[in-house]
Amino acid sequence: MNDLENEEKPENEHVVESAMSSTAAIDGVAALRSVFQRVNQAAEKAGRASDRVRVVAVSKTKPVSLIRQVYDAGHRSFGENYVQEVIEKAPQLPEDIEWHFIGNLQSNKVKPLLTGVPNLVMVESVDDEKIANTLDRVVGNIGRKPLKVLVQVNTSGEESKFGVEPSGCVGLAKHVKEACSNLEFSGLMTIGMADYTSTPENFKLLAKCRSEVCKELGIPEEQCELSMGMSGDFELAIELGSTNVRIGSTIFGAREYPKKK
Repeated sequence: MNDLENEEKPENEHVVESAMSSTAAIDGVAALRSVFQRVNQAAEKAGRASDRVRVVAVSKTKPVSLIRQVYDAGHRSFGENYVQEVIEKAPQLPEDIEWHFIGNLQSNKVKPLLTGVPNLVMVESVDDEKIANTLDRVVGNIGRKPLKVLVQVNTSGEESKFGVEPSGCVGLAKHVKEACSNLEFSGLMTIGMADYTSTPENFKLLAKCRSEVCKELGIPEEQCELSMGMSGDFELAIELGSTNVRIGSTIFGAREYPKKK
């Protein structure tokens, strides 16, 4: 918050806002610790090492102050869904944060994203050759190091979900690896069913896609990430092989969207 904003708010409003922010931050840090305990338990249950599972704290709609508190607790991986939001937040936060972009990405937003967030480490939502080519071109033009990308797969078959069809994931992964020299193919991502009814099948299908991709590309499966699992299903995702879970509301609380006028 800048000085101008401070001057515009009554003093008592600052006290209330500060107290609310502090409470939210403490809750966020406690929730983060709880999430890591649950990750450890799920990994142990599956006979996996917990340090092989990355927790991406999804801070969509959340203020910089709350992200900073979670950062100060030692966390470094954060995710955002909207380009405008992450390019506004990133410059206000430490440069050693590793940002993941996890939302649908339009070609005209690629340059603002990559130039505005130099510490962006991964785009998890590459779902066609056009966006892969645009990312590849812009990364090359601005001279940054290769960008890690995941191919998003629509494993649930829902029209409302983005992602390449499972039958097309091998072709898209091959395109990224062989035709996009400024991108680093790092694995696959999916979003399970919202009501979790088909979540196990969605996650098993992504694991099957990984096997097919790795066989075609000639790479070991352990070098190919699976980004699957969110607040409601991350433990199951870990048991089914996820290496990257995207946790938002369980850490930060319910999302706060602006009310429509």
